Order: sequence, then C-alpha cells, then structure tokens
Amino acid sequence: MVRVNGRPAQLRERSEPEAPSRLRLAVYTDHLFWREGDALYSDRVFALFAARLASMVERFVFIARVDPRPGRSHYRMPDGIEVQPMPWVADLSRPLDVVSMTLRSLRCFWRVLDDVEVVWLVGSYPVSLVFGVLASLRGKKVVLGVRQDLPRYARGRHPHRRWVHFVADALDAMYRALSRVFGVIVVGPDLARHYARATRLLEISVSMIDDEDIVSEQDALARSYDGELTILSVGRLDPEKNPLLLADVLARLRREDPRWRLVVCGDGPLEGELVDRLRALGVAEHAELRGYLTLDDGLLELYRRSHAFLHVSWTEGLPQVLFEAFAAGLPIVATAVGGVPDGLGDAGLLIRPGDAEQAAVALERVALDQQLREQLIARGLGRARAHTTESETRRVAAFLAEKGSEI
Repeated sequence: MVRVNGRPAQLRERSEPEAPSRLRLAVYTDHLFWREGDALYSDRVFALFAARLASMVERFVFIARVDPRPGRSHYRMPDGIEVQPMPWVADLSRPLDVVSMTLRSLRCFWRVLDDVEVVWLVGSYPVSLVFGVLASLRGKKVVLGVRQDLPRYARGRHPHRRWVHFVADALDAMYRALSRVFGVIVVGPDLARHYARATRLLEISVSMIDDEDIVSEQDALARSYDGELTILSVGRLDPEKNPLLLADVLARLRREDPRWRLVVCGDGPLEGELVDRLRALGVAEHAELRGYLTLDDGLLELYRRSHAFLHVSWTEGLPQVLFEAFAAGLPIVATAVGGVPDGLGDAGLLIRPGDAEQAAVALERVALDQQLREQLIARGLGRARAHTTESETRRVAAFLAEKGSEI
C-alpha cells in the first residue's frame, strides 16, 4: 500500500476506470517540486490532487520546475510519480537567464510530447499558451486548467499595480478565447460561469477528502458547545485573505462571551501583523497561530475538535478548506466572494467581506442555535460525500479521455 504523508493513499489498489486506462497524460503546472532521496515533494496540494490521476492512466508525468537542491515541502507525492524537470533559473530578475530558460523549456516540452496523447495545462501562465500551440502542432489533445479568477486575484493581491491588472486581463481574455478551441477544466461554479462559452467544460472541486476522512453524522452532532468554543481558520496569511479581520472577530466575540478562542493554520507575510493586531486588541492569549499544517500533520484533528470554521477572504475561487470543514461536520461561516456562495450553498452562513460584526453574529448563531447547527452539519456532510478526491479525479480522468479538443 502506498502511503502519502502517513495516510494510506491506495493509489494502485483502486479500481481503474476502463475508458481512460490506456491514456498517456502530461500535466504542466507552475508549482515547485523538490526531491530528497527517492521522495518527491510539492508546495501545493493541487499537485497531490492531480497525482491521483496516475492510477487511472497508462502514463502520467508532471512537467514542472524541480529545485536542483535537495529538499522537501508540505506535500509528499506518491511513490513512482514521474516528473520531467523544466530548466531551472534561481534568479528570475535576470532577463537573459529567463529568456534562455524559456527557450530550453520549449525544447523540453517538445520532447515530452513524443510519448503522450493529452496535455493538461494547469494555470493561467503565458508559457501555457505557447505550450498549447506546440502540442496542437504535434497533434496532441490540449485541455486547459483554470483554478482561480486571475483578474480578481491580481487586483486583490496587487491593488495599485495597474500593469499587473492589464497583464491579468490579457491572459484571462486569451484563455477564454482558447477555451472555444480546447476543452477546459475549471474549479468551482463561479469560473464555470466565466467560461460558459467554452467548447467543452468540466467544473470540478479540488477536494483532498476521502470517504474514510468523513466523520459520521452521529459523531459530528455529539460535539458539545457548552464549554470552550474554538474558531478554526485555515489559509494563507496574505492580503487577499484578510487575516487581520480574525483578530477583530475574536475581540468582538469575547466581549460578549469569554469562552471563545481562535486557532489559525497558515503562513504568509501578514503573520507578524496578525500577531500585533491580536495583542493590540488584548486577545493574543486566546489565539494560537499554528503555521502551515497539512491534514496529516494534525489539521484533520483540529477540524474535528473545533466548533466553527471561519473564512474571511476578500477574493476566492472555490477553496478546498470548505470540503475539509464539511467532512469534519464543522459549521462554516464564510465571506460571500468568488465561488464560496455556490460551494457553501445552504450548508453554511454567508457574511459580507470585511464585516467583523456580521461574522461574530453568525458565529454566535452557530453556538446558540442547536437546530441551525444540526442542519448545517448534515448538509455539509452531504456535500463532503458528493465531492471526495476519488469522485472528482475520476471525473477529470474521464473528461481528459473524451474525444475532442484536437485541432
């Protein structure tokens, strides 16, 4: 049995779908990879999600940047996952080196095409457009992959850099134009609407929840709200995630009920500012910043031991953390941005972005209204069961194997 980060992945023991079984697939992603001995690691969970396709196809290969220095990151890939390393440049601020890297990357990609039938280009990157053209010239099927609303993301992350907005808008327009030729896989209903005119479209949810990770409704309903109440927040501590609001929400809650505490899982540039904000509001001793955790590092247990999940982003696609909270039977309060309203549906409470008062009131409702809480838990568990990693990756494999998307 293969194990991923200590959990049984059972990649090669799962029954394989008949249609895609002989497919030879290359997946391009801009995520970074590291090697330590025979182990392969990535810094993003999406790579782990995509790697689950390996058991469903004849050949699976990542095309990605691999740091030449030995190292590891958050997510260990299953044993045997093949990676074709792209040329590496340590300093992207040197234009000549970047140009050389790009040209060598095109040659590398051209060679990979010798032994694959389908190329899945994940992420809205300029080089992906060139890769798509090259693959088409070789008669390969091309499928695009879009995980976030790039213009919205650019404006949230770089609000004052108009040239960044222009580039993001241009890339978005080119991707939507290419979706009239190539198939496209998007994450969440918000992006599905954005790509409604695509020739072939598959909407997915990126879930890293397996059936065995989903708690029983009985266990979820047994969670007591009579003592200390823990709010869990999971996500990057970046400006577009608005983490400083967490401190304001906690301070507002504790003014009315001293049982509330906060646990934050994630890292990023605003970590220091969040600590300062918690101290300034006098609630630092009631908050715990745990850093970046994976489900196997203890995050899954944190979900199960908490009393409410709080998501406060300014911008968002369809975050996988919603499905992790659903699987733990954890009531959710989240901002109504991006794909969150569709992803949450009637299984959580929506709030306005940046509104600490509304967030606190919603959390108080979760703690005090048992009937509401039980409804949210039951609906959330239903959504978790409908969007497991197994079910989502099988849909991706079937879509990639369908006829079409060739020029």
